[in-house]
Amino acid sequence: MKEHWQGDSRDALLSWLMAGVREELGVEQIFLQLCNRLVACGIDLSRASLHFRVHHPQWLGTRIIWSRGQPALDVQTVAYEVEATDTFRKSPFQIVFTTGSEVRQDLRMCGPLRFALYEELRQEGHTDYTAWPIEHTQGKRHLVTFATDRASGFSDGEIALIREVLPLFSLVSEIRIKNQLARTLLQTYVGPHASEQILDGATTRGSGVSLNAAIMICDLRGFTRLSDRRSRDDVISILNQYFDAITGPIEKYGGEILKFIGDGLLAVFPLEQPEACENLLRAVSEAQDAIAASQLGHELRYGTGIHVGEVMYGNIGSQKRLDFTVIGPAVNLASRLENLTKELQRPVLISSEFVKRAGCADRTKCMGLHNLKGFEDAVEVHALCSPRRP
Repeated sequence: MKEHWQGDSRDALLSWLMAGVREELGVEQIFLQLCNRLVACGIDLSRASLHFRVHHPQWLGTRIIWSRGQPALDVQTVAYEVEATDTFRKSPFQIVFTTGSEVRQDLRMCGPLRFALYEELRQEGHTDYTAWPIEHTQGKRHLVTFATDRASGFSDGEIALIREVLPLFSLVSEIRIKNQLARTLLQTYVGPHASEQILDGATTRGSGVSLNAAIMICDLRGFTRLSDRRSRDDVISILNQYFDAITGPIEKYGGEILKFIGDGLLAVFPLEQPEACENLLRAVSEAQDAIAASQLGHELRYGTGIHVGEVMYGNIGSQKRLDFTVIGPAVNLASRLENLTKELQRPVLISSEFVKRAGCADRTKCMGLHNLKGFEDAVEVHALCSPRRP
């Protein structure tokens, strides 16, 4: 018998998926509307979930849960470790991800059910559950689930409608998820500001803007010796702990990390931000405290050069391989100050221009004039007071 859909809402649902989601940028809102429109078709949904992978550096993917009567979606991140857990291995998710098959379970059955998830759903009052693969190009597979608490469960016609709808949902979700993946990858590898510039079309070699910024360049000391004494995995772990200690405060106070250079990094604090110079000093101070408090505090030595000035911020490189970074005399001077920390045995050296701009003379000690490579005039150099060990 042919299912009767309320007010031709089936056709409206399919039309919406084909032409009505153009302005929706995120998959979350599309999924929310999909669930609401399935309810409008007469399907008595009580719960639905969407699981997709974005490969963020901190988590594997995202889980979105829709529940009837809730005003908003429940959006959760999923750790990389989840797929190694018994909870995942003994779940319908593992079957769908591995085989690409649909899974359906009548939750009204007497006795124990196959998976713990089924037991949880039954206890919540759901009667019927189904999980489906969301197939994207290049073999990428995601997952969507639907549940009802209607006494009779889903009808065959409702399952057929969901099956009809999902290929269209797969198309529109792939575009949004890949956009999110591209944004995530760019933010991971070039930083939030640079990633937005690139996504806005700044991909031509030489394109860029002039930027007034406070600049910091950090570098580890004795890294070659450290590498010789430790295994490869230990060295990578030490580097990651070191960068965690430094980058956390930089990001906290509005700085942008533009480049990791082996065991060093380059970061800027745009002067358009309030208290940019002061925020840089706060970041340096908190990074010092974090390193000193860590297990590595007794063996890590580092140097930081700080300056302020105008830089060129944009695309530099060859015709086919570009780097979005900052260049200019101000960056060079910060680099020379970082190198000078070895000679003066001070972990943080600051230019007089930065000291004047930040108004931090009471927190520094003047180390005199120094001739720096590439600069005709001697540069007045200051050391940050109460420094950690160089």
